[in-house]
Amino acid sequence: MSTYASTKMSIKHWAEEDRPREKLLHQGKKQLSDAELLAILLGSGSREASALMLAKKLLAAYDHDLHLLAKANISDLCRFKGIGPAKAVGICAALELSARRNLLDIKLRPTITSSRDAYQMLATLLADLPHEEFWLLLLNRANRVIARERVSVGGVAGTVVDAKLVFQKAIHQLASSVILAHNHPSGNLRPSQADLDLTKKLKAAGKVLDIQVLDHLIISEAGYTSLADEQLMA
Repeated sequence: MSTYASTKMSIKHWAEEDRPREKLLHQGKKQLSDAELLAILLGSGSREASALMLAKKLLAAYDHDLHLLAKANISDLCRFKGIGPAKAVGICAALELSARRNLLDIKLRPTITSSRDAYQMLATLLADLPHEEFWLLLLNRANRVIARERVSVGGVAGTVVDAKLVFQKAIHQLASSVILAHNHPSGNLRPSQADLDLTKKLKAAGKVLDIQVLDHLIISEAGYTSLADEQLMA
């Protein structure tokens, strides 16, 4: 059989152990590759390629990075032959559900003992955004998470943060301390002078209100920087 014919062959004609849906049913979801899971979301391919081949092509276009794929919008996905609005919506919805799953962790009220703990509570919310957002992690006296609160949404280059809104949210939740966080869509994890100035301003305001500002995280898809770890909270 020619390579071209193999590429065109639909999933339903493959050996059962090679079909993503059947593989998931018989072997479990953990046994599937990213491409196989994406093929299930696609459901079907095009005349030129099976759903799996289309999934592999899509992943390759985003450097096999699900974080990059999650940033794609409907128009981006529809540029691929074989992906129309319905399939694009399905992919976007699945990736958004994955991101929101992290929000459920808040119900467990985890204890924050390090910047890594804080990053893990916030990364899913911020790492993939194409614009800047500023968030708070609100903690009780035992450093258990009370809530995550978005303070502001900005553009690619920055966002405006109102100190009154920051502490209004903290006071409303009866927080004893807060961790500040915002993302850099550029991927640059170095704090700007504006980041340092804002941190100093909010830390001073928190001291007056007896609400300690423990840290300020800068987050991107590349990781994070903790101003506390870098001793830049002064």
